[in-house]
Amino acid sequence: MDVDIERVTDTHCATGEGPLWHPDEGVLYWTDIPNGRLYCYDPASDDYERVLDDDVALGGFTIQEDGSLLCFRGGGRVDQFVGGEIVPVTVVDAATHTRFNDVIADPEGRVYAGTMPTSEGPGRLYRLNTDGTVTEADEYGYDIPNGMGFTPDGEHFYVTESNAKTVYLYDYDRQTGRLTDRRPFLDLTGENGIPDGMTVDATGDVWSARWNGEVVVRYGSDGTERDRLSFPAKKVSCVTFGGPGYKDIYVATALDGGDRSTEGDGAGALFRFDAPNGVTGSPEFRSAVETE
Repeated sequence: MDVDIERVTDTHCATGEGPLWHPDEGVLYWTDIPNGRLYCYDPASDDYERVLDDDVALGGFTIQEDGSLLCFRGGGRVDQFVGGEIVPVTVVDAATHTRFNDVIADPEGRVYAGTMPTSEGPGRLYRLNTDGTVTEADEYGYDIPNGMGFTPDGEHFYVTESNAKTVYLYDYDRQTGRLTDRRPFLDLTGENGIPDGMTVDATGDVWSARWNGEVVVRYGSDGTERDRLSFPAKKVSCVTFGGPGYKDIYVATALDGGDRSTEGDGAGALFRFDAPNGVTGSPEFRSAVETE
């Protein structure tokens, strides 16, 4: 695929992650996880700002039904970002020893949230229900639970296990939020780099970012590779659709303690390119978690 990749912000994020288009505001938000930072890019002005700078890691976030952001952080914290301020929502007791990583809302407003492994145990995949209760989404431990997405028909759910170099597919029950029958969708053990964040386009193709692989790879719903795009950054961390009609593709990258002499000229920056003809994304589901 021949595209013009544009560097839209020359940030130096340690771990730029989780880009998410906010259709109400017409902007893209993304995080710098270990620095607890939240960035906002406005394509209308072609400018960006750091809207949150905190000492608590910020793994991922969802957009709530009211347009605020639900932030999943270090120490098992879940906070609401509204009016430029952080408001505590809940603490997941089972995750106080770690931090959250990638998260995603489901069609009913629940949130699936992965946690990082520590010396105390593997990472886990949790489901935060709309009433604020928390359930383990499956029985598996994860080296790093990462990028997630839903098939367009709403019947299946993807989750990435990074260091296992595997993207799994589950059966998904919309009524209960239950995940069953986990099986490999992509086995990437022979590939360069580690699968990280991902998204699913409107036709069902899976777009997977490759940490230490310098690329975003597009796969058909049958797991067949369709396209591969290279970036001037070793650690390509996440990909999402945004903009009018969801025809823009944004890609976050990371420096991760290195410098650009070793990590690539664009490490830590945010990139954008036009989706191929006929390809669009879909708005991400919004969370509906009670905050009061």
